[in-house]
Amino acid sequence: MSSDPAAAAARPPQRFAFAITGSGHFLEESLALARRLPDVDLLLSAAGEEVLPMYGHPLDRLKQHFRVVRDKTASAVPVGQIYEEAYHTIVVAPATSNTVAKIAYGLSDTLPTNMVAQAGKLGIPSIVFACDTEPVVLTTAPKTSDQDWFTLRPRRIELANVERLRTMEFIEVVCDPAQLEAALARRLDQLGLAWAA
Repeated sequence: MSSDPAAAAARPPQRFAFAITGSGHFLEESLALARRLPDVDLLLSAAGEEVLPMYGHPLDRLKQHFRVVRDKTASAVPVGQIYEEAYHTIVVAPATSNTVAKIAYGLSDTLPTNMVAQAGKLGIPSIVFACDTEPVVLTTAPKTSDQDWFTLRPRRIELANVERLRTMEFIEVVCDPAQLEAALARRLDQLGLAWAA
């Protein structure tokens, strides 16, 4: 990262990178918290982009609140912004079991997983809201479904991946909206920032 004071002064303020994956679990609550943060870019995995409209969040409406970055390149080109010091914090909320497994095993083939990997290499903190954290999970279905709620029973492998993720450097794992809000509040405090709304 640049140590040139003039270059640092010319750069816009750093932002939150708030990544959405393909999970609808507490998606509403996660987006509500993202709207309360100052200076947020919404980073969408391809799966996240598919799921958002199913839960009543079309891209055009999201663009009214956020700068939206889509996962449209094989090499996750937008990740380069992290080397330009565009982001001080990476948030993945909600994170599918697929995303958790990839991060836990060092795979980075989506925009969210690539952001967390590069952030870790640079010592930038990430907050990951893992979905499959309890033996029984009650979750909502997409708005297109006839059934509103489902009971899921995460497998041992999914629970083990969450525990593996907890051991990784520069990553804080949270398990529900209250924990996510608390982690974001701590991060805001560390940065000397406040909730935007």
